[in-house]
Amino acid sequence: MCKLGINIDHVATLRNARGQHHPDPLKAAMILKETQVDSVTMHLREDRRHIKDKDIYLIKEKVDLPINLEIAPTEEMTKIALKLNPRSVCFVPEKRMEITTEGGLNIETNMLKIEKLLNSLSNSKINVSCFIEPSFTQIDCIKSLGIKTIEFHTGSYADSKTKKVMEKNLSLIRNAVEYATKLGLDCHAGHGLNYDNVYNIAAIKEIKELNIGHFIIGDAIFCGLKNSIIKMKEIINSARK
Repeated sequence: MCKLGINIDHVATLRNARGQHHPDPLKAAMILKETQVDSVTMHLREDRRHIKDKDIYLIKEKVDLPINLEIAPTEEMTKIALKLNPRSVCFVPEKRMEITTEGGLNIETNMLKIEKLLNSLSNSKINVSCFIEPSFTQIDCIKSLGIKTIEFHTGSYADSKTKKVMEKNLSLIRNAVEYATKLGLDCHAGHGLNYDNVYNIAAIKEIKELNIGHFIIGDAIFCGLKNSIIKMKEIINSARK
């Protein structure tokens, strides 16, 4: 089956809008545990615009659920990851002015920086992945660094304006997943996925995990978090049959 991680960043976004304590990301993580998802994803951005440091430590302490920590490839964030000791860390790009992550991390232009950070993480049991575009060049760079897991950015596929463009972007993802799998890499995917477009991605058998956040949290306003997660799991599981 395809594993599902739920990103709860935007529970924190809503909380931070009032600068108070509600809604609580910890409560969201507890609901995730009830729905038996495979992990909780949190992106601790350098500007702390949603998830805060206290959130990740509290959830690690209170919720028995693997944490996938998304971070920028910096020494500060790597030190936090070592202190938290999550199941996995995913290096993602960050821009101060972006609303959300706009694309994959360029591994080719960040090889030396990432290699240095990997050395810092080498004595831990943290699984490291990188969030990249479905590009053979980027995959080759990942392989050369000794990283075992890739998360493919599905944003271009999700944002496609026509069926033709969507099929083209889906084909790029399929080809990249096939290539990475042949190199012995584990493939994950995420960004912009919803009830309408997740099926085609989940149907790619080599993808072992999907990480979905913004749509789930938005849908939960109308349907409840537990119901939204259960519906997403049903679609993903149907795609695997």
